[in-house]
Amino acid sequence: TYDLCNCKQRFLYQILSTAFLMYQLLMSCNKIQINYLKIIQCDFLYFCFRFRLSQLNCTYDNNYRPLHALFLPDIPVFQDGTGIPLQYWGVFDGHAGSGCAIMASKLLHRLIRDRLGDIAHLLENPSTAPPICLAKNGSPYQAEGKKGANAIQDPEEPDAITDPSIRFHTEKAVSLESLIVGIIENSFKQMDELIEKEKVSYAISGGCCALAAIHLMGKLYVANAGDSRAIIIRKKEVIPMSNEFTPESERQRLQYLGFLRPELLGNEFTHLEFPRRIQHKELGKKMLYRDHTMNGWAYKTIVEDDLKFPLIYGEGKKARVMATIGVTRGLGDHDLKVYNSNIYIKPFLSCCPEVMVYDLSKYQHGPNDVLVMGTDGLWDVTTDREVADAVSSFLSCCEPADPVRYTLAAQELLMRSRGVLKERGWRLPNERLGSGDDITCFVIPLSGPAGPET
Repeated sequence: TYDLCNCKQRFLYQILSTAFLMYQLLMSCNKIQINYLKIIQCDFLYFCFRFRLSQLNCTYDNNYRPLHALFLPDIPVFQDGTGIPLQYWGVFDGHAGSGCAIMASKLLHRLIRDRLGDIAHLLENPSTAPPICLAKNGSPYQAEGKKGANAIQDPEEPDAITDPSIRFHTEKAVSLESLIVGIIENSFKQMDELIEKEKVSYAISGGCCALAAIHLMGKLYVANAGDSRAIIIRKKEVIPMSNEFTPESERQRLQYLGFLRPELLGNEFTHLEFPRRIQHKELGKKMLYRDHTMNGWAYKTIVEDDLKFPLIYGEGKKARVMATIGVTRGLGDHDLKVYNSNIYIKPFLSCCPEVMVYDLSKYQHGPNDVLVMGTDGLWDVTTDREVADAVSSFLSCCEPADPVRYTLAAQELLMRSRGVLKERGWRLPNERLGSGDDITCFVIPLSGPAGPET
């Protein structure tokens, strides 16, 4: 296990976590339901090459600023001075029950930590490419080929070698960054498998969209499975760090699966897409359609099978898979079925995240450069540009040394997206409807709280 180093720090951390959770509930207005509660997670982990965790020993100034550890360059000081620090933020947007979001918030970062711990000896030497194969003891392994004179054998693994110069000519070069990306992807899949395994024993209900950010060895790894979003704001420039996975954005993948395995459609759905529902009287006529091979549209003659309900129906936020769910990636939803039928939707939903990498060391970051993570309740009514302008404008009016200005910036985004209650409901300044969904938002600085740019 890992823990904060002293009672005062632990107490402040608990107060902040509770205050942030209460703020989310207040922002949810009359729509508060435990089934749709957003779960947030922010942890600072520590890998030891002995595969254990050392106790955290963070330093605070005279004001005991509890948010100091959120600044990426201010790596906490650890007692034994060895190991690789890692920082983690997660947003889990639950639907149809809170169980999946709660479980993912408690375990996903631990799965990532454990898998990274397995390759800690490789992370210790980032300039060396990862070996293609590892022996049981973790040393490089090569089954065939000549061994160099400098190769060192393990008595328990006679084929194991540690000479990195010995490589097959046909080996594909794999970077350490790609290895870390694969670990994050596999951790999401393992998390989904755990949810399925434990859903009955622990009454894990519903599913959740998962958005996680990991800061490791000078790089940000942003993993997204769902319709949450993350952007980096650098010098007022917007850098997208995720894509949203919806029935429209993943139409071709879903249609291809329906084409390959028509039994998953239950004889009630068609994998083809039409601009609207087809009427029986239109049989024999030609109508616009598209399938998994097409980005554009073409005409086809309508046959009896085309009268089935489309696998993907609707447009924009109203688009649904099998008329049921509006996201195509996430965790959980193993028991989700089409209404009043026995057709499972899980085969069409993927738990695999898209991971984007941002190298912090390649750029200079000022105090107003941040990573913004938010659920769809924020982005439904606010564009990337509007978020960047709002955050940049707010932070420029704050003292650079203010430790809570990033928290206040996140609150400002929430208030702007919620709007003001008027006679016609919650309204934004442009009189458009405010967000009716729950909103969770992180504003994470990419540099220290004060001082020169880093």
